[in-house]
Amino acid sequence: MKNSGGFDTAHNQVVPEILDVKSVAQTQIFQIERITLRFSNGVVREFERLKVWEPGVIMIVAMPDPQTLLLVREYAAGINDYCLSFPKGRVEMGEDIFHAANRELQEEVGYSANKLHYVTAMTNAPNYSSTQMHLVLAQDLTPSSLPADEPEPLVVVPWQLDDIPALMARPDFHEARAIAALYLIKEHMMKLK
Repeated sequence: MKNSGGFDTAHNQVVPEILDVKSVAQTQIFQIERITLRFSNGVVREFERLKVWEPGVIMIVAMPDPQTLLLVREYAAGINDYCLSFPKGRVEMGEDIFHAANRELQEEVGYSANKLHYVTAMTNAPNYSSTQMHLVLAQDLTPSSLPADEPEPLVVVPWQLDDIPALMARPDFHEARAIAALYLIKEHMMKLK
């Protein structure tokens, strides 16, 4: 795979030219690629990047009312502990973001949303991962469950939007994407007032 580089007009920079891409390792979820780049000053470097799931992953901020957030407490293998976050999952092939968000919401929280709003896309570690996390706000919730693919039931934790300091003080609420989502949703809800 090669490209001719490009020009980032917004920042007046030449995007490096991709000289080569090789798969280094592959699992069910991850692929590690070695990418050879030539920068505009002629320097050639190799980087490794982690490709996760395409077409992407989603995080859902479910709000049964304008002041309540629904969080989930689940096991996180990366840290070998439980953490509190928002429901999330991958967009399956053939699904759009809203269908995936509603499916994951039903699997993890036991609700379906009649109103879904796309907030933004976030990257977790763009220096070595291409995956985007699509943030979706889910409102006008009705009870509805789908079979979950989690190894154990998730604990749903309602939280008041105006009690962010107490949430931030919890030792199990530390995922950077969830913290960003929290503040993005708070700002979004303030604009609606």
